[in-house]
Amino acid sequence: MNATDPAASTATASDTALADLARDGRAAAFELIMRRHNRLLFRAVRGVLDSDADAQDAVQDAWLNAFLRLDTFRGEARLATWLTRIALNVALDLRRRRRPTEPLADHESESADESQMPFSMPEHEAPEPAAQRAEMRALLERAIDRLPPLYRSVFMLRAVQEMSVEDTARALDVSADVVKTRFLRSRALLRDAIGAQVEGQIPQVFAFDGARCDAVVAHVLAELARRTLLRPG
Repeated sequence: MNATDPAASTATASDTALADLARDGRAAAFELIMRRHNRLLFRAVRGVLDSDADAQDAVQDAWLNAFLRLDTFRGEARLATWLTRIALNVALDLRRRRRPTEPLADHESESADESQMPFSMPEHEAPEPAAQRAEMRALLERAIDRLPPLYRSVFMLRAVQEMSVEDTARALDVSADVVKTRFLRSRALLRDAIGAQVEGQIPQVFAFDGARCDAVVAHVLAELARRTLLRPG
């Protein structure tokens, strides 16, 4: 493959350039955008929703919404931040419909009842390193799931996805100070629950790759093709 190959050019294009190509109906460009940001969107909505299945559905809907709204993307924020806002809105709407009486994160108290978070490290003999890492990730995922949504959404973006304070604030539509406060509180809750020794595993949790990533991409591309909104290339 030489340097002038269109596929090679697309693969190395910036998000803004890919957005321009996708606006023109280029399927390859939009597929690459999805593959670049699938994990981010999954982790963002997983901070709001309580199950992987709901989160995957929300990601698929978010991609469809994003494509239909590409004309509104002006590059004033990073594409990743713009996409995250769309995904969070989809997730919040789904949560609202699933639990109509539950208050949304923006209206929840800043204080958390730690008595409702009964985490503890299991007692066992140390397994092999690979199995131990997988066990630690599973333990972390369960612990993060039990965080109050107010803190979980911030934690997922800041610690798991490693977004900046500023990008997290824009994505959640709160101030940077609120992000810092909630992030510190979420870390304290997790540290109290499962110990600081597993914090190094945090960026590895809630992975969204392989078959699950492929399934979302295939679903969204098929739906956009059905609507004749994309063309090959």
